[in-house]
Amino acid sequence: MDRQKFFDAVRSRPFGGRLTQQNVDGLTAILDEWRALYPDGDVHHLANILAQIYHETATRMVGIKETVMPHHTNTNPSDDEVIRRLDRAFANGQLTWVRTPYWREGWFGRGHIQLTHRANYEKMGKRLGVDLVANRDLALDNHVGARIAIVGMMEGLFTGRKLSDYTFPRALNAGSGQHPRRIVNGHDGTDAKIAKLHREFLDALQAAGYAPGDPAPIPPPPDVEPAPDERDAASFWAALYEFLRKWFGRKP
Repeated sequence: MDRQKFFDAVRSRPFGGRLTQQNVDGLTAILDEWRALYPDGDVHHLANILAQIYHETATRMVGIKETVMPHHTNTNPSDDEVIRRLDRAFANGQLTWVRTPYWREGWFGRGHIQLTHRANYEKMGKRLGVDLVANRDLALDNHVGARIAIVGMMEGLFTGRKLSDYTFPRALNAGSGQHPRRIVNGHDGTDAKIAKLHREFLDALQAAGYAPGDPAPIPPPPDVEPAPDERDAASFWAALYEFLRKWFGRKP
C-alpha cells in the first residue's frame, strides 16, 4: 500500500482538508500495528477500526482519557481532574447506566477505544502481554493503544461482538441491533456516522492500493498543519528578517 496516497486521500475525507501531526502519528501507529498483527487482514476490517477510532478519539486518532471532549484543548487532564468530572456527572444524574463508580480508583477509560474497569485492564493486558494494571497510561501510548483497539475489535473483547461476525459492506446498512457499531458500543445513535466514516476510510485504503500481505513502504512524512505557536513563530522570524534586510540595505 502506498501510504502517501492514503494520507493524501484521508486529508480530504474524513479530515476535511487538514491533517495534524497528531493525526499522522496516530494513523501511522494504527497502520503499523495492523500490518504486524494481521498482515492478511480484510480491508473492511481495517476501515471499520479506523472509523471507530476516529469517532472515539474525536478525530485525533490517538488515545485519550475519559471525559475529554472535542472542544477541550487539554487532551491529557490529570487523573484527579478526570475523577472530579465523572463524580460531578454522576452526582448530577448524567451517568444513568452506572451503578458503582468504577473511576474512583483510577480505572476510568483510556485509549483509542477506551478500557474501563480494572478487570478489563487486566484481561487486555494479559492478552497483549503488557502490564496495564501497573501502568494504566500505557493504554495512551500510540502503539499500545492501537493494538488494544485492533485486537479488541478483531476478537470481540469490548462487547463480545467482533469484526468477523459481520459481512461487509452489507453490515453498514444493517439495523441497529446488527450494526458493527455494536463491536464497540451500545445504541448510541452513531451507526450512520460510523458507516459513513467506514466508507471514507475504505475509499482511501483502496486508492492507496491496499492488499493483504503487501509490504508497506516507508513514505516521506506528509505535509501537516503546524501548531499555532509554530506558525506564529515562523511568521515573526520572517517579518524580522525582512525588516533587517530592508533597514541594513538602505543607502546612507
